[in-house]
This record gives sequence, structure tokens and C-alpha cells, in this order.
Amino acid sequence: MMSTGYEIRWHGRGGQGAKTAALLLADVAFKTGKYVQGFPEYGPERMGAPITAFNRISEVPIRVHSNIYTPDLVVVVDETLLHTVDVTAGLKADGAVIVNTAMSEAEVRPLLGGYQGRIYTVDARKISMECLGKYFPNSPMLAAAVAVSKVMDKDEFIADMQASYQHKFAKKPEVIEGNMKALKMTLEVFENTADENVEKSA
Repeated sequence: MMSTGYEIRWHGRGGQGAKTAALLLADVAFKTGKYVQGFPEYGPERMGAPITAFNRISEVPIRVHSNIYTPDLVVVVDETLLHTVDVTAGLKADGAVIVNTAMSEAEVRPLLGGYQGRIYTVDARKISMECLGKYFPNSPMLAAAVAVSKVMDKDEFIADMQASYQHKFAKKPEVIEGNMKALKMTLEVFENTADENVEKSA
């Protein structure tokens, strides 16, 4: 547990990009001058098997190197995990959880074991299919994590992700364009709904 900074725990399944999203978030936050950690929980990462990944983001050096047990934010990349994993375990009462689902916040809340904090939902499947033509939930969920956590400026995030994608996919402009569209679309969704969700969760 950190006395300062922000801690995020990701829940997903192997092959969905939860670990990649955590590493990307660490990378872009580092570029803004923050101290960061991004790492998966070590263990088998079979395709479809539940996996956990973590982020620590701080303005001061990070001395903790354990897994994260009392996160400020939980990101659930696969809604089926709500039935098998206690995703809100240790989640701070004033924290938040983001779930990739087409369900509403009201429909998700009963599946979260009595958690009373903020709940956000985003249909990452719909966004990724529209923007990329394939189901890659990590880009929408990454943008959702930035929108809710506010660990970095959104414009700075977009600029850094553009540079990152251009470096990784220099010969695949359509991949760059699709991922950037997915990021921006998700940020717009949260700009339009964040206040409403906060009011509902109050």
C-alpha cells in the first residue's frame, strides 16, 4: 500500500491485452515525468485463463514492490470474471471499478459483492469492433482507466499514445488509426457519462 500515488489492479483473461494495457499505461505515465510500475501477476497466462496486472503511478519514488491489495481503481476487462473472481477485494471505498460490458451500472452493481463505491461501464467490444473491426478491448479499457483515474492529462495521453503506436505499427497505419479512434471514442464516452455515473453512485 502506498501513502501517496495511485494504484490500479487489472482483471482479464489471457489474450485480451490486460497486461499490455497495464504496461502501456506505465509507459505513457512515465513519459509525463511520473514514477511508475506496470507488471503482471506471475503465473500461467494461458489463452482465456484469468490474469491480473497492476499499475502504481506516483509523483515520488515508489518503494513498494508487492502486488496491489488495496487499489484505488479496478479495471475488469472481461465481465465473465464477475461470476468467478472477487474483483473488488480490497478496493478502497472511495475508489472505483470499470467493467467492460454492455450492461448498465445498475445491472453490474449486484454482481460486485456489495461494493458501494463508484462503478463505470464501457462497451469495449462495441468500440473496438467499430474502430478496429476486431475485438481488442485493451485500447478502450486503457482510455477508460485514464479517464476515471485522472493520472494524466487526456491530451497528453493521446499525444503519447499516438507516438507509441507510430513506433510499434509504423508499417500498419490502419492499426494506428483504429487504435487512436478507439481511445478517443472511449474518452468521449466518459466525458459524456462520468458526471452521471458519479451522481448515481453517490
